[in-house]
Amino acid sequence: MLYYFIIGLQAYCLFHAYKNRNSYYWYFIIFFIPILGCIVYLITQVINKKEVSSVASEITNIVNPTKRINTLQKELTFSNTFQNKINLADAYLANKDFENAILQYEKALEGNFKDEPYTLNKLILCYFKTKNYDKVISYSEKINLEKDFKDTIYFYGLALEQKGFSEKAENELLKIDKRYSNYKERLSFSEFYIRNNKKEKAKELLLEIIDELKSMSKENYRKHSSLYNEATKKLNEM
Repeated sequence: MLYYFIIGLQAYCLFHAYKNRNSYYWYFIIFFIPILGCIVYLITQVINKKEVSSVASEITNIVNPTKRINTLQKELTFSNTFQNKINLADAYLANKDFENAILQYEKALEGNFKDEPYTLNKLILCYFKTKNYDKVISYSEKINLEKDFKDTIYFYGLALEQKGFSEKAENELLKIDKRYSNYKERLSFSEFYIRNNKKEKAKELLLEIIDELKSMSKENYRKHSSLYNEATKKLNEM
């Protein structure tokens, strides 16, 4: 079976090299080094070279994020545009450098872009991570979270709790309590109930999460087993 697979792979690579008029040395590599030669040929000649370049760039960004930040700083110095500010801020955010991300997002919002919702939404995340709950609340109230940024309602709700608006916080957090979704956020919501002496509501929510997870297929349950264990632990501790 493996023999026929190798023959077929060689035939495909040879045909591709002929069709695309690639260099003759590829014929020798494919023919005399069957598996390795075919793999090298497929990676370098068949896969879209732009895609390869893009993947390589992404790998570099992950391995050495500072290099990407330095590049984006130079681009911003050369061209002080809204998009270049956002690109640099996004890189800081990806690197969990929330203070510098905030600085660039705030600069991006100057002038005509002061109400740009997607930038405001990213600022909400950064301010939540730095525990600036006043900013989280003020920016959350400038954009339509329920329509466009439903995930951010979670940060808004927790920020409201931190500032003493527990009832309003509960109303917001209820919006993320959707069946068969948002498990981490809903577990956090159960903790909100416990902190605010609403243990019956916490128990009801935890039982709901546990029942949902138990009804999943074995494969999906395995993916969420840690959440099931966490929910069960919280329930037993009440």
